[in-house]
Amino acid sequence: MRSLKIKDICDKGSSNLKQKDVEGKQGKYPVFGASGYISSIDSYHQDKDYIAIVKDGSGIGRVSFMPAYSSVIGTLQYILPKKGFDIKYISYCLQSLDLSKYKQGAAIPHIYFRDYGERFVNVEDDENEQHRIVELLDAEFAKIDAIKANAEKQLQWAKDLFQSALKDLLTPKEGWEEKSLKEVGLTQTGTTPSMSHKKYYENGIMPFIKPSEINYDGLGGINYDTQKLSLLGAEKGRVFNEGSIFMVCIGATIGKLGISNKIVSCNQQINVLTPKECYCNKFIYYAMLNPYFVNNVIKEGTSAQATLPIISKGKWEQLTIYLPSLSEQQIIVQKLDLLSKKVKQLQSNYEKTIALCNDLKQALLKDIFG
Repeated sequence: MRSLKIKDICDKGSSNLKQKDVEGKQGKYPVFGASGYISSIDSYHQDKDYIAIVKDGSGIGRVSFMPAYSSVIGTLQYILPKKGFDIKYISYCLQSLDLSKYKQGAAIPHIYFRDYGERFVNVEDDENEQHRIVELLDAEFAKIDAIKANAEKQLQWAKDLFQSALKDLLTPKEGWEEKSLKEVGLTQTGTTPSMSHKKYYENGIMPFIKPSEINYDGLGGINYDTQKLSLLGAEKGRVFNEGSIFMVCIGATIGKLGISNKIVSCNQQINVLTPKECYCNKFIYYAMLNPYFVNNVIKEGTSAQATLPIISKGKWEQLTIYLPSLSEQQIIVQKLDLLSKKVKQLQSNYEKTIALCNDLKQALLKDIFG
């Protein structure tokens, strides 16, 4: 093995394609972004397999092996091997590195080839040895990917089962009453909490929920760890008790739903429903988690033809759900809670499996490239 700089084993290339200019196109040649396939256009930048590195924004430094006759948008960079180096060998070499350490900028982080290109890597000169290593890693990575795919399949099966149960158990039956959200409870829009809510802060901190923290597990969960508001930054606003139901009603993620299990606040993109005491909060939540209800929210929001989808408080309060007796609400909730718990356990297992598989891949790469 020899120690060479990245710039000695590959060259860079750039793209002038913007995501907004290629979205919705229906050409022949695929265009990729940081999250994967975007659309297809009538031309391509690369006629051979290539490597792409995310150079701007989310996922910065991530390395991907890309197919010939395709392109990437400008937030990614083309990496092409120099003569004597196998494309997949170089791809595996770069995947063994943490290129995010070269990031610059705070608002929109980015990395430059001129910086990470100076990094030394250990590589084989002999192309036959490169090919042997690629075959070895291809085989091992395929086994690991099969484990990940099986875990994903099991999780999707459980989610599908939950959605089926949700539909079956919440289909209106004789004796059920149709109620508007205004009849069901009080709706308020989020704001920043005030200093007067000091008693709700733990060690001077309160969870402050934004759309990105809602429905993070696909089942209405709320992530309380990523956004917290200190007393020093608090202004006048509203605080919501546990059992309150949160739905994103403004923005690209309109329709996302969550139910709180602690006292929190949230921003103005979210409507919060506090059901009346005569109803089971969890049943109301499941009724609103029903795809039929969520689709109505999305439909009402996008029909406004605003820059961002938005459903007004008035429209929101007119939406309806069907309610059985309180005792039946509680029975249905018990059944759905049991299924939801199983799905969340599989979700946790899946995330652990993915993390272990990724760690195993990195261990294999480190063992070869040092």
